[in-house]
Amino acid sequence: MKRPILIIASVVVAFVLVGALLMNLVRFGSSYRSVVYEPGFGGGGAPEYDIPQEAPSASDAFAPLPASEEVKNTVIAQAQERLVIQNADLAIVVADPKTRMKEIADMATAMGGFVVSSNLYTTYYGPNSNEAPEASMTIRVPSERLDEALDKIKEGAVEVNYENRTGEDVTSIYVDLQSQLKAKQAAEKKLLEILDAAEETEDVLAVYTELQRIQSEIEVLKGQIKYYEESSSTSAISIRLIAEETVQPVEIGGWRLQGTANEAIQDLIYFTQGFIQFLIRFVLYTLPALILVAIPLYLAFLGGRALVRRFGRSKASAEVKQQEKKK
Repeated sequence: MKRPILIIASVVVAFVLVGALLMNLVRFGSSYRSVVYEPGFGGGGAPEYDIPQEAPSASDAFAPLPASEEVKNTVIAQAQERLVIQNADLAIVVADPKTRMKEIADMATAMGGFVVSSNLYTTYYGPNSNEAPEASMTIRVPSERLDEALDKIKEGAVEVNYENRTGEDVTSIYVDLQSQLKAKQAAEKKLLEILDAAEETEDVLAVYTELQRIQSEIEVLKGQIKYYEESSSTSAISIRLIAEETVQPVEIGGWRLQGTANEAIQDLIYFTQGFIQFLIRFVLYTLPALILVAIPLYLAFLGGRALVRRFGRSKASAEVKQQEKKK
């Protein structure tokens, strides 16, 4: 009886060790893949932007050759300054949002910028749903005066709730677009020469169709270049103006509830985030891993049980034979 038990225990231990080894290999493989950088992703590459892209050509008969290294080097030499798109957004607490919104608009105009959008609305606060004005606006100012504009916006503010600033270097994208534009303009010039020399109607139509395509691509490239030039020359500032009375802490019997309520809400958010992360990891990793380990263990259990029953039947038959011999 001891021998079958030892066999079953050995099989179970072997499967447990194999399952643990497989889980470690899977975990090591996922960790290794997480630090391997694929070509074209991550690192110090140029940022991506949602800008119109060129439509692929249906005819490649007159497709221009890629821009030569000489053209690219010429454009890079001409780009003496890097193009960086700088934006900022902040929220400030002020005594009078309406008045402050007008002051910021006047400041932007005086700096050579302009107001992109502005919105003045009413917000409600407190247990009695008191009304208070609140505003949001977006302005654009020259990029070289961004720091000055931010300082003036924060002047006289009761409090700065948050302030974020971003910068995106688009020099490489801009240089590439310039080189593409030069190459397509050269192709356009060549097609115009061919068109002037063409005599057959079919040749004229083919060259004219290709010329139209090239000119359309040139306009797209000019639009993209203009977008980057304007985005880098002026900076967008998004501002939220909060009325001072809406941020005053609520007091009941001398007890301020704001701090306790904020902490409770923050703790609830942290708990919800942690619980959701636990569920995702349990469903996508822990549960499948347990199933993979449980399957061979269950098969081992079935095999062991079969062995125990077989040895049990053999032992019982042997005892029966011994008893018959004694008789």
